[in-house]
Amino acid sequence: MHFPIHSQVQSMAGSRKLRRLSEYSPRDLLFVGIPLLLLVIAGFWGASRFIKPAPPDVLILGSGGDGGAYQRFAAAYKDVLGRYGVSVIEKVSAGSTENLARLRDPAVQIDAGFIQGGTARVRDGDTLLSLGALYYEPLWIFYRAELERGKGGVPTRLADLRGRRIAIGAAGSGTHHLASELLNASQVDAANTRLVETGGLALMQAFGDGDIDVAFVVGPTQSAAVWSLLNMPGVRLMNLAHADAYSRIYPYLTKVVLPRGAVDLTAEVPPNDVTLLASTATLVVREDTHPALVGLLMQALAEVHGGPGIFQKPGEFPRAASADFSLSPEAERYYKSGKPFLQRYLPFWAATLIDRMVVMLVPLIAVLIPVFKIAPGLYSWRVRSRLFRRYGELKFIEAEVESNPERHSRAEWLDRVDDIERDVNRLPTPLGYSDMFYTLRSHIELVRQAVLRRTAGQS
Repeated sequence: MHFPIHSQVQSMAGSRKLRRLSEYSPRDLLFVGIPLLLLVIAGFWGASRFIKPAPPDVLILGSGGDGGAYQRFAAAYKDVLGRYGVSVIEKVSAGSTENLARLRDPAVQIDAGFIQGGTARVRDGDTLLSLGALYYEPLWIFYRAELERGKGGVPTRLADLRGRRIAIGAAGSGTHHLASELLNASQVDAANTRLVETGGLALMQAFGDGDIDVAFVVGPTQSAAVWSLLNMPGVRLMNLAHADAYSRIYPYLTKVVLPRGAVDLTAEVPPNDVTLLASTATLVVREDTHPALVGLLMQALAEVHGGPGIFQKPGEFPRAASADFSLSPEAERYYKSGKPFLQRYLPFWAATLIDRMVVMLVPLIAVLIPVFKIAPGLYSWRVRSRLFRRYGELKFIEAEVESNPERHSRAEWLDRVDDIERDVNRLPTPLGYSDMFYTLRSHIELVRQAVLRRTAGQS
């Protein structure tokens, strides 16, 4: 006797509906669930490799010497980042060169530092990144008014300063680096000129005591040293005749003009237009500086440096340019798109938390979606495979008894059917698959009746 066992089973399996959790087998759930859970954990771990920890609430910033622009701007950044709950610890330095050395030294705790354009030479293995150009840093060359009455008259060339006492800035400062480079190009060096390593507010005292004839200063008009020297009696500002030539030789330098009266309209300071050279200042960060802190720094740069100035138009700075280091990816995104989308509507801590969660959830969801699709099928396959295996045994007995009923005695045929029935009764079948279970038992009975009919003549 033949009956459509497989077609009936498939029909019942296809019509199975969703069932309550209590109808499932805990053992089968564990068998299917544990491997899938391990897969989810692996996906979670993999996603966690791409998410940075929560941003620190402290930023260590390398600034500059007393009275310099770097200190002034560090204080401004401190106010901006303080609004977001981030404290700025200022690390005072001699200036650009020392900041660069600290940033390159892994033993020094520092996140960012001011660097004067042209003072850095990128090395193999450098991992420092720029946040763009912040503002022009003019090179101011001040001299004692008495020099105009000397043999050469009003000095307009660096070569005119040969033999004088020249303050070239403190060692480790950007001023020292730039002054040395330009003076050497004009054949002014320690062999023919006295070079004094001093700078900042100490220059006023040095001019007043007659210890120096010339002083090089790099910084914006608002820096204390520049402002003081521009208004100091008996001190003049050099109008640099070779500014165009220097800007061609040194691409990081730009020719700028200080307009007449730009410092003080009433007192006519300066009394004439003055041609100067200027580099651009940048803020450099380490590669491992937290992206959220870099984003806050970009907002601070826009707020502090985005206004008008004597040498710049509103919105001209900060800008996506760097003379020495590659632009940070976070800075590049900021210049293209502005403030991050979430930070436009949410507090900094909330926006940062959501950003971190999205980075983790996107790959995790990519794992969970196929897991949820696969899990029911795996569970169903495990339960059904046990039942189908017994169907295979029944089908084999049915075919064998039909083709050769004399092979075994009736009792032996029935024992084989009974063994299958006992095995089926011991199967851990969830309630949700009871229909398949009882259908299998009815088919066992059908096979038993077929054995009885085919062995009717046996004792």
